[in-house]
Amino acid sequence: MRRYFYLYLCLFILSGCSSISPWERGTLAKEHMSLEPSPMQNSLRSHQYGSREAASGGSASSGGGCGCY
Repeated sequence: MRRYFYLYLCLFILSGCSSISPWERGTLAKEHMSLEPSPMQNSLRSHQYGSREAASGGSASSGGGCGCY
């Protein structure tokens, strides 16, 4: 019984895999499909944050030593 469950689970997971044709890649390359909708703004914001705090990285949380941002 458990063996069939794992077999069905694997088949279910593998059924989601598909190949993309070259003419369909343009749809996935559109701006609204990206993980970062505005990469330039995010880059500028992280540069400003790093300059103000005199450190880099750790941009996952907001707030600094001065209590701003």
